[in-house]
Amino acid sequence: MNTNPTNNTTTIEFDDAIVRKFMIASIFWGLVGLGVGVLIATQLNYWQMNGKFLEWITFGWLKSEGVEFLTFGRLRPLHTNAAIFAFVGNMMFAGVYYSTQRLCRARMASDLLSKINFWGWQFIIVCAAISLPAGYTRGKEYAELIWPINILVAVIWLVFAANFFWTLAIRRERSLYVGLWFYIATIVTITLLYVVNHLSIPTSFTHSYPIFGGVQDALVQWWYGHNAVAFFLTTPMLGIMYYFVPKSVNRPVYSYRLSIIHFWSLVFIYIWAGPHHLLNTSLPEWLQSLGMIFSLMLWAPSWAGMLNGLLTLRGAWDKLLTDPVVKFFAAAVTFYGMATFEGPLLSIKSVNALSHYTDWTVGHVHSGTLGWNGFLAAGMFYWLAPRLWNTKLHSTAMANAHFWMGMVGILLYVASMWVSGITQGLMLNATTDNGTLLKYPDFLETLQAIKPVMLFRAIGGGLYLFGFGLMAYNIWKTARNGEPANGTIEVPQPEPEGSDEPRKLGIFAYLNAPVIYSLLIVFFVCLTIFGDGGLFLFGLLMTIFLVIAAMAHFEACKVQWTKWYERLLDHSFAFTVLTLIAAAIGGAIQIIPTVTVQRADNIEGRIQVPYTPLELAGRDIYVSEGCYNCHSQMIRTMVPEVLRYGDYSHLGEFVYDFPYQWGSKRTGPDLAREGGKRSDDWHFYHMLDPRSVSPGSNMPSYPWLFEKEIKVSQLPNKINAMRMLGVPYPIDLSEEDIQAQVDEQAETIVKGLAEKGAFTEPDREIVALIAYLQKLGAYREAGEKVDPAEAQQESELTSIN
Repeated sequence: MNTNPTNNTTTIEFDDAIVRKFMIASIFWGLVGLGVGVLIATQLNYWQMNGKFLEWITFGWLKSEGVEFLTFGRLRPLHTNAAIFAFVGNMMFAGVYYSTQRLCRARMASDLLSKINFWGWQFIIVCAAISLPAGYTRGKEYAELIWPINILVAVIWLVFAANFFWTLAIRRERSLYVGLWFYIATIVTITLLYVVNHLSIPTSFTHSYPIFGGVQDALVQWWYGHNAVAFFLTTPMLGIMYYFVPKSVNRPVYSYRLSIIHFWSLVFIYIWAGPHHLLNTSLPEWLQSLGMIFSLMLWAPSWAGMLNGLLTLRGAWDKLLTDPVVKFFAAAVTFYGMATFEGPLLSIKSVNALSHYTDWTVGHVHSGTLGWNGFLAAGMFYWLAPRLWNTKLHSTAMANAHFWMGMVGILLYVASMWVSGITQGLMLNATTDNGTLLKYPDFLETLQAIKPVMLFRAIGGGLYLFGFGLMAYNIWKTARNGEPANGTIEVPQPEPEGSDEPRKLGIFAYLNAPVIYSLLIVFFVCLTIFGDGGLFLFGLLMTIFLVIAAMAHFEACKVQWTKWYERLLDHSFAFTVLTLIAAAIGGAIQIIPTVTVQRADNIEGRIQVPYTPLELAGRDIYVSEGCYNCHSQMIRTMVPEVLRYGDYSHLGEFVYDFPYQWGSKRTGPDLAREGGKRSDDWHFYHMLDPRSVSPGSNMPSYPWLFEKEIKVSQLPNKINAMRMLGVPYPIDLSEEDIQAQVDEQAETIVKGLAEKGAFTEPDREIVALIAYLQKLGAYREAGEKVDPAEAQQESELTSIN
């Protein structure tokens, strides 16, 4: 910072070095994440791509039926984490660091915190890239990282937050611009979501159990999972959109008022929508209805934001023909609109019955990630690169080629997923004319039907990856042609006083009409949701009355309301607190009643039989291998599902599942009633060579399960943790008892296998996995009197189905 005494100004040099670093990191990790995505897409067509292909490309030097580090189950979390936290995360930091300095007219408060943020985040990504293929996972989608990495994420996120809010505190621009609102919402809400969903009890340095189990875990997970999309992949991108789209066409945002409506309605409504990921399951009905209603309400704010972004380009549509930046931005905002139209559509219960567990949902997610996030990142990078290296973009033609290659790639990908998902959904739900028999009883039939379509998924992903590679090369050449340059700005010295009105206000100053209306409307909405009969009607009428009254009051006092809001924007702390309250209400109303209810009161007549030590070890192997990425353990309350898999799943059947395993995609059949359905030797051969017992299966082979030993020494700590979580293991269960139970059950399984000609040692992982699979679906009727001392006896050592 330099002071010029001649004109009484100060020159501030922005820290754009950190922006360059995050941008380069985003492109690098984007290539990695997309490359892994293409690999796992091919695995869904060709099981050999799970490691067998290494034998071919090394001309037989490396012989293996499969490589444990390359299976779909382990690489899929790597792909999702790389795309979300590495690619989009670094892109987000680049956009936030660049725009925040300009919007605050101040350099970031601390260069040191910026560097810790950058290097800490990259270290986390490297840790994830090593641990996930190695099988270290928490078994929860988008939250797979093990607990030491979780703590690192929280620390680095707080470093970022401290730097951001410190910069807001020293800003030279009095009012908070729209983009900053969305950054604030991102920071506070992600902190809340991440902490709650990652609460765990460690059992070792690489393993832990979540403190929530069964339906509680499912609800908390999708409260987090849905809102990770909302507040990590959407709100920071909207902040970036509100800064970079107007910059790219040198025009103001179309409507400031629309921005206000977009922000507050999005922040308030989004957090309620998580349960729509659990429709038709054993989640309580009121939560399913709540998730569906608020998901449908999301149409309004989402499209308000899309229209505001697109209409900002008004008068500059001619640039679509010549400027790749505008082209990418226009396409990104359009994809945002498409994805936010499709999302509520899929949350309608009847539509969800068809789409859930199929590729339709996968296509929906990728249209948002590739179209909205990916294209917005490309537009921002093409706009930033010439400015960060003080030169021209190396090749506009190459950027245009990237655009069309990416567009064709996305359309191929999404269209194939629509066709695949709807086809499989219709086949799985099809029954014969009288509705009592399945038309396609063999799950593999549906997989064979969609295989040709799935090939287009890999081709589309490959095209998108190739286009992204073009961008990487283009920006590398741009950087080579220029020199790193930091932006500067002249600001008056001393700082301007701005308005004569006081900057500090008491808490009662915020209890103005808009805030009071909002609080009352939320209260009566809750009364409507939870009330019955007259209370429901009263809540509904009061909600309608207050909405009308607020609109009329606003029209009568428009100027005064605007003045109140401008005051709020002067105070970042008050704005942050109100944002946190708006975002937290929905989550609190859904989660607190569910996680505080006594499990014994909410089991729908059945209660799960606890796992034996060997079965618990097998369950951890199942989670470690990422089996939940292809198999669910939730039979929904739908006739075709009951016909295909057995009686629908009840709440009490998961009370001892830490983490829950309901899954979100079925590349293979549901396993909720798998226990006792098939013989031990069937599972033995199914894991050794799936095609030997399931011709046409695309499941990987798992030869390492027959070589690796069960980690029995870890079981005492795991059982202690389970006991803390409420699982009724005997308090006096010693290490010797655990070893004895493991040996006894393993010997029984191995002996039975040997009688069928399948030979293995009792201490191998395959034995524990078979024990777990044979226990799935075991439960007791509620009210059945069981002597705790007998609970660990022989009757529980085998499946009771």
